[in-house]
Amino acid sequence: MAEVPDELIKLERSAEEERAKLAGLSGDEYDAQWRRWREASETVQAAITAYAEATEASRYQLEQAVKKAVRYAQEDPAGE
Repeated sequence: MAEVPDELIKLERSAEEERAKLAGLSGDEYDAQWRRWREASETVQAAITAYAEATEASRYQLEQAVKKAVRYAQEDPAGE
């Protein structure tokens, strides 16, 4: 697969950062943060789908490449 676009990496990183913020929350704070994470996740998924369609790339392979680029480039933010 060709190089993963920086914009997709940034979106995935943002979603991962929102996910990491769930740690230690409960109740309304957790629910509000979960919604922020879900919105960020939906944004990156839509961007991956659009890019895959525009370039006729495998959506699955593109998503895996994006996740790999983000997760192997940094430690899991949820573990911090």
